[in-house]
Amino acid sequence: MEKTVTHVALFAAIIAVLGLLPNFQLGFGVPISAQSLGVMLAGTVLGAKRGALAVMLLLLVVALGLPLLAGGRGGLGVFVGPTAGFLWGWIAAAFVTGWVMERWSSAPVLPVAAVASVLGGIVVLYAFGIAGMAMVLQKSLPEAALLVTAFIPGDLIKAGIAAALTASLARARPGSLMSRRAS
Repeated sequence: MEKTVTHVALFAAIIAVLGLLPNFQLGFGVPISAQSLGVMLAGTVLGAKRGALAVMLLLLVVALGLPLLAGGRGGLGVFVGPTAGFLWGWIAAAFVTGWVMERWSSAPVLPVAAVASVLGGIVVLYAFGIAGMAMVLQKSLPEAALLVTAFIPGDLIKAGIAAALTASLARARPGSLMSRRAS
């Protein structure tokens, strides 16, 4: 139990720290940042439940007002802005990424982590993000989907980085991937 709490807190902190990296603010209010890499890693390393808990912990601290999101944003207002769908989607993204890792635990880590990161960290995340942007920006779903095309190249790179880091961790510390152990 204590290890789980420590790991969840560590990955919440990793996601927060990745928000400190320089980001690019797009004209429609959604920044391109490295934080989704942390969400992918939370899923690939911690698994579905723990990965989602790490994201929920970060979002709780953000809701309390700490400026831990890209660009130093925090507070309740971020949950009703153009990024709201992406923020809520982080929970599902980490869960799905971890779920894929858990289900394919007998397959090699690198390809599974890559597929898991793309499915959870891009497909699922974009579904939430597009829906949120469509509502907040009063756009149709296709219009909102067109806006997020700017994210695709960077997110594919982040999925590759998450897969490579996860595979490296598995090689360096066999048994360290909680996503590959029975809960």
